[in-house]
Amino acid sequence: MASGQPETSECPRRGRPRVRRTIAGTSECRCYKPCCREQDGEGVSLQPDEIELLRLIDLEGLEQEDAAERMGVSRKTAWRDLHEARRKIADALVNGKGINMAGCTKAAEGRCPKCPRTGDG
Repeated sequence: MASGQPETSECPRRGRPRVRRTIAGTSECRCYKPCCREQDGEGVSLQPDEIELLRLIDLEGLEQEDAAERMGVSRKTAWRDLHEARRKIADALVNGKGINMAGCTKAAEGRCPKCPRTGDG
């Protein structure tokens, strides 16, 4: 590379590559935080596939197998991602942390007052 930096992969995971997930439309609101205390940068981050599973299973009432089929992943993958999303939300609620959704569209457009702007410089 011209910059002298080592080439980094987008996903440094080992094992099988991630299957592309089918995700429906996303909400414009992407950040939530407790109102009763100042946020010191500590928070949890939910991935778009975790949010979609929460929507399909907890809001729409689909079974895990049906939600997994809609997203194009195995039932085991759906269960694992759902379990991780619920753990993150429980951590945020119990410990008073903010919840940030990866892929904040307002931040990318420079309209989110809470997210750092990308590309400034």
